Amino acid sequence: MAAGAIRGSRIGSGPMGEAERGEAAPRQRVQYFCANDHETALMFSVEADVPDSWDCPRCGLPASVDAANRPTAPKTEPYKTHLAYVKERRSDDEAKQILDEALQLLRSRRKSGELIF
Repeated sequence: MAAGAIRGSRIGSGPMGEAERGEAAPRQRVQYFCANDHETALMFSVEADVPDSWDCPRCGLPASVDAANRPTAPKTEPYKTHLAYVKERRSDDEAKQILDEALQLLRSRRKSGELIF
C-alpha cells in the first residue's frame, strides 16, 4: 500500500444528511395537465410564483394546472415560400406590369450594348 493513501474514503463519501447540507426549503407539489392526458408533477418553492402553464416534457404541448380546462395545441402555420409572400403583396396584374417593365429594361440594355451583371 502507498504511504500517503487513506483507506476507505473518497471525495464526497460519507453520510450526507440535512446536518451537512442544511434544511431543505419548504416546497409545494404542482400538477400540470396537457391535452394528451399526460400529467406532470413539479416541485416549486412555497415562495415561488407558480406559472399557469408549463410545457409537457413528454409531448411538448402546453399544460395547465386546471385538469378540466386543458390548453389546446397551438396552431402551426405551414412554411411559406418567397413566392407565396410575394403573391400576398401583389395581384396578378401588378406582377405582369412589373415583369413587363423589367423585360423592357433588359431589352433596351441589350440593344445599347450595355453589359449586364
